[in-house]
Amino acid sequence: MDSPGDAVVVAYDLFDPTANVTITWDVVSWTPDGYVAVVKMNNYQMYRQITSPGWTLGWTWAKKEIIWSMVGAQADDQGECKEFSSDIPHSCEKNPRIIDMHPGAPYNQQFPNCCKGGILTSFGQDPAGSLAAFQLSVGNSGNTYGTVSLPKNFALLGPDRGYTCSPVSIVPPSVSLSSGGRRKNRALMTWQLACSYSQLMASRTPTCCVSMSSFYNSEITPCPSCACGCINGENCVKSYSTISRAISPLSEGTAPMKQCTQHMCPIRVHWHVKKNYKAYWRVRITITNFNYNLNYTKWTLVAQHPNLNNVARVNGFIYKPLVVYDTINDTGMFYGVEKLENDLLLEAGTNGSVYSEMILRKDEKMFTLNDGWGFPRKVYFNGDECIMPLPVSYPSLPNSVLPVSDIGQVVMIQVLVAILYQLL
Repeated sequence: MDSPGDAVVVAYDLFDPTANVTITWDVVSWTPDGYVAVVKMNNYQMYRQITSPGWTLGWTWAKKEIIWSMVGAQADDQGECKEFSSDIPHSCEKNPRIIDMHPGAPYNQQFPNCCKGGILTSFGQDPAGSLAAFQLSVGNSGNTYGTVSLPKNFALLGPDRGYTCSPVSIVPPSVSLSSGGRRKNRALMTWQLACSYSQLMASRTPTCCVSMSSFYNSEITPCPSCACGCINGENCVKSYSTISRAISPLSEGTAPMKQCTQHMCPIRVHWHVKKNYKAYWRVRITITNFNYNLNYTKWTLVAQHPNLNNVARVNGFIYKPLVVYDTINDTGMFYGVEKLENDLLLEAGTNGSVYSEMILRKDEKMFTLNDGWGFPRKVYFNGDECIMPLPVSYPSLPNSVLPVSDIGQVVMIQVLVAILYQLL
């Protein structure tokens, strides 16, 4: 794993300004040649999760430390342990890389909040699933507060290289409760660091785009051409039938196999203004996966629109407002429902999409269908900002001389006129 050094690149997120993955290292006991520590990873990002194939946490030891044993996770390489003839350490690597264990791991190797295959849900979607933890026994280290040395150069893959981590620092010891909450237990020593995400570091190209349509215009506004790159003959396939049926799921180091499209984005979000009622209006949101070998587990969608301050009902998805600033409520998060089995966005094909319909209550002071007002200002998928069409290409209202505010009535009148014309 490449080391990010001691500098952290902070990418300010307008809708989640305090987002980070906080890593806490608690020394819980001293041993003859080191200590036992519990490491916790808290994903405090409201709508960005760590997806399959999962997180990898790495660091550089300050001395010649080794890992005697681990519970709840494992080093991906034992390293060179030729100095040990009998008791062989779990890892002798100077720069260990730690990976999570999968569900169903042997009971004696499990630890609370472990064994999720490296997947961490976003804090806003599932706080319980946003925590990972493991225990390790460290040797060849100091075994007192004054002699132990802190690891350095922490790096987090989640699973891409979009994260950079701050320097590690000693903080007040963590406190846990026992005896039904009646007794406080303190760690012997605690250090902490925070890892922040940058979309520009994670990918050179965008990962999603937005298309639009409406009931009042038969034309569809597609994703911008080459929004996520252009077809070069090698980066996509025209259809699933042209590739092997035995295509394997995506793993670390494997490039996603995408369907050839004019936008070349792995994900497309389509926003359709479906109906206009007297006091409400309806929107249909469809998310389509163009990857042939990648499913999206526990996906999230974030949209910004001024009328999200008055959502009446959402069918198919769960909706949560993101009120970052007390006086502004124009941004919300959508995600799938496990019981409806749409929290998993399947690979491209007949089932490679999920959708929801949303009913919003009109605010007569602001509501209009003019100038593309009914479409979102920003859209994020899995925490990455999607490419929007140019405003001049948004679906426009039909030319009409009728001074009627409700476009639904306009369309109905036009249909009635056409029928009467046929009868005459």
